[in-house]
Amino acid sequence: MTRISSLIGSLCVVLALAGAAHGAVSFGVSEDRGKNGDASAFFATLTDIGLNQNRVSIVWDPAQPNVIAGQDQIAAWLPAAQAAGVRVVFAITAKDARTLTSAGAPAQFAAFVRHVAETFPQVKDFVIGNEPNQPYFWLPQFDDLGRPVAAAAYEPVLAQSYDALKAFDPTINVVGLGLSPRGNDNPNARSNKSRSPVRFLHDLGVAYRASHRTKPLMDELAFHAYPLVNTDPPSTGYLWPNAGIPNLDRIKQAVWDAFNGTAQPTFAETGKARGAPLRLELDELGWEVAVLPPLAGLYFGTENKPTIDEPTQAEYYAESIRLAECDPSVSSLSFFLLSDEPDLTHWQSGLERIDGSHRPSYDTVKQTIAQTHGNCQGASARWTHTTQVRSSFAAWGDLKHVRSRRATRWSFVVGAGEEATFRAGVFKAGTSRRAITRSLARGRPKPVLSAAGTIKAKKRVVIFRRRRLAPGRYRFAIRMRATMNPKRTRLIFSGVFAVGVRRR
Repeated sequence: MTRISSLIGSLCVVLALAGAAHGAVSFGVSEDRGKNGDASAFFATLTDIGLNQNRVSIVWDPAQPNVIAGQDQIAAWLPAAQAAGVRVVFAITAKDARTLTSAGAPAQFAAFVRHVAETFPQVKDFVIGNEPNQPYFWLPQFDDLGRPVAAAAYEPVLAQSYDALKAFDPTINVVGLGLSPRGNDNPNARSNKSRSPVRFLHDLGVAYRASHRTKPLMDELAFHAYPLVNTDPPSTGYLWPNAGIPNLDRIKQAVWDAFNGTAQPTFAETGKARGAPLRLELDELGWEVAVLPPLAGLYFGTENKPTIDEPTQAEYYAESIRLAECDPSVSSLSFFLLSDEPDLTHWQSGLERIDGSHRPSYDTVKQTIAQTHGNCQGASARWTHTTQVRSSFAAWGDLKHVRSRRATRWSFVVGAGEEATFRAGVFKAGTSRRAITRSLARGRPKPVLSAAGTIKAKKRVVIFRRRRLAPGRYRFAIRMRATMNPKRTRLIFSGVFAVGVRRR
């Protein structure tokens, strides 16, 4: 079992202090139990742990467009939340995955969102939708030609909801997306045809720019920071274009690519003064735990994923708190759930077991929050956007070697931390850098040898066609372009190598 201290210590070594101070992170749960049971006891539990936020769900049914399900229960427990000092967040979703893609549905949904705000004016935080990059919550994800369509359909829902809420109360905090950390980007997948978070944000930016909107879409972005595999620790992330807690810089860069230069704010950058940047709500996070044998009779069904033990869950929750506290863009972190669900195909990730007894994570979360008060205890993460291709490189091999004049399949290795297209060439050594740059950007003048393709967020070999080069001196060059933002490029030149020329 990895120790928290060593993990946090190693992370702090590679992080430097942030350029600007940021507020304390608040902690809570994503849990509906409070509005369906004893509200006073529920909020007393949150207070005991040190949690001051509760995200609850409200479902919109277009068959009853003005009915707030559970309105009486909500009205009854909101005073208890206020008395406990717990900030309530409403996450408003549609009843069916296809509901919001029908004609007129975005406007109807926005009207309902405003109706909820008018009914409960003490609630100032609204999450619009839930995981629109997943087919369980949003359909279709792709059209019949395999083109992604979910983000373009979600954009007017978020935009109209933002306008409706701000028209009623400009102080309301509009939270977008509730983005899933994963997606396969495969319209032909046998199941779960979904969109990765980085690509979904790209698609949302395209739709936003096409709408010519001059107002923001959201004040905060909600992200569900679940691990790829339930047994993964918080320090284990995802491969691009998916993202977990260690990969939040991908989400920030994706937002910058999608919205920079528009009315939609992007995330704050280290050392740069700016007003009202976008903030990040990690509003769902949890690890499922194996049920203790004495309590097995209180659960039913069959577990459908690998589980961890209770002490490990406690470690992971404490580590997640500390990681969130040291990211200046994170405003809150909410665990999913407070208490287990009885169906083993659902979630057993609570701080409490099904019988209300405390897991080790209950006391660990309580102690960690009491120690840190939501403030970073180490070094704050630094982030600034890049205008190049992330983590791009080229490895040329031994260029000092005098190569044979025989026909050779010339090649070198390249890589990137994201998907990028490229053009590469072999140029005579005397060709100016300006001419090489122009050649790789525009295709003219043509290099001696050329190649083009895509780097799939990993290493690959660039191979030129087999050809015998005339004696002389040459160099490789490659120009990469990020597919998520073609304006981000990287140009790399090799040293000079000789062909058919004797060494001196």
